[in-house]
Amino acid sequence: MKKTNKEKVKEFIRVDHAGERGAIKIYEGQLLALNTFVKDENLKKKIEEMKIHEKEHCEYFENEIKKRNIKPTKFLPLWDLLGVGLGFGSTMLGKKAAMLCTASVEEVIDEHYLNQINELENDEKKLKEKIIKFREDELHHKDIAYKEGATKKGMYSILDKLIKTGSKIAINISEKI
Repeated sequence: MKKTNKEKVKEFIRVDHAGERGAIKIYEGQLLALNTFVKDENLKKKIEEMKIHEKEHCEYFENEIKKRNIKPTKFLPLWDLLGVGLGFGSTMLGKKAAMLCTASVEEVIDEHYLNQINELENDEKKLKEKIIKFREDELHHKDIAYKEGATKKGMYSILDKLIKTGSKIAINISEKI
C-alpha cells in the first residue's frame, strides 16, 4: 500500500527530529570528552559552532512535531544515549576519529535529506526550503570534518562503515516507531 503525502511528511519530520537531536547528542559527547580528557580548544570551538546549527534544526522539527501533532519516535532516549556514547568514544580515539564521526553521519544525512527534497510535493514548500537549508549546513559540517582531519584510511574505514550502518538503522526505525 502506497503512503499518502501526509504520512510521508509525518515520517520525514519524525526522523529528521530524531536525527537532529542525535547530532546534538553526538556533539555533546564529543564536548564531554574534550572538556574532561582530550584538550583541543580548536576542535572544541568547531564542534560548538556545528552544534549551534544542529540546535536550530532540531528546534524547527520540534515545532513541526507540536504544530502537526506528530508523535516523536519512541526511541529518542536510546538515540540520546547512543549519540553521546558515539561522540564521546570517537573523540577518545582522537581527532581523526571524532571528525570521521561527523563526516560519516553527515554523508548519510546528505543522502537522506536529498531523498526527502526530491519526494516533497508543492504543498510542503516551506518544509522543503528548510530541509534544503539544513542539508547545506550538514554539507558544510562534512567539509569542516574533512578539513580537520577526517580520514577513511586503515582502521578508520571500519569506523566509517559502522557509523553509517548505525545511522541508517536509526533512520529506518525512527521513521516507523
